[in-house]
Amino acid sequence: MRLLFVGDIVGKPGRRAVHDLLPELVRNRQIDFVIANGENAAAGFGLTREIIEELFGNQIDVLTTGNHVWDKKEILDCINDYESLLRPANYPAPAPGRGSVVMPAVNGRHVGVVNLMGRIFMHPLECPFRTAEREIERLRMRTQVIIVDIHAEATSEKIALGWFLDGKVTAVLGTHTHVQTADERILPSGTAYITDVGMTGPFDSVIGTRKEIILERFLSQLPNKFEVAKGDVRLQAVLMEIDVKSGTALQIERLSLPLHQE
Repeated sequence: MRLLFVGDIVGKPGRRAVHDLLPELVRNRQIDFVIANGENAAAGFGLTREIIEELFGNQIDVLTTGNHVWDKKEILDCINDYESLLRPANYPAPAPGRGSVVMPAVNGRHVGVVNLMGRIFMHPLECPFRTAEREIERLRMRTQVIIVDIHAEATSEKIALGWFLDGKVTAVLGTHTHVQTADERILPSGTAYITDVGMTGPFDSVIGTRKEIILERFLSQLPNKFEVAKGDVRLQAVLMEIDVKSGTALQIERLSLPLHQE
């Protein structure tokens, strides 16, 4: 099985990259299943129903999120309408939505996806390590292929989770920092790992935001309104080859594809 995970989609430029590049990528690389982190897809913060529908219409099978999942209030009314739209599983029980799912792939196999959020420099949610154990045990009853999105700030927390889950899941993939790391590897017991998949959006920016706005904030320490940048748009992702019988990863490859703009 070939599975693609697309890094954090940022604003309209990121959505355009998905629209223009993803279908051809899926076709040319014979990809069976696509997961993407979409929590920044609505002008950089959150998701709307219209954008959820747009992303699912561009060959994305499961959308994961993170700390910006609730930024657009309408998500509270529609998150339960989408089985394959996830919020971090370690949110407390009253939170709407679900933190994991098993979905069919085009090859007839099934893929489990777990969405987690770290706690270092993030919201004080329930333990992602213990939550992962609970969710994985439940999903493994239905599939051996389980992908974990760990949406976290601290590199150490992501790496620790990778070691903790080595041999228990197919892949542990980091999101949130919008900077693709060069540490992709297969851990000793067969779990694919990368600290951050990267960003799908404008790179003439500071992690997706207009650089002038961020520089002003750093220099003045005054609040200002963030705006998504526009230039040098790329789609970043990892492509994995998976043994569906054992659920182990055979290969992980980093991708960074430019969107050629007129």
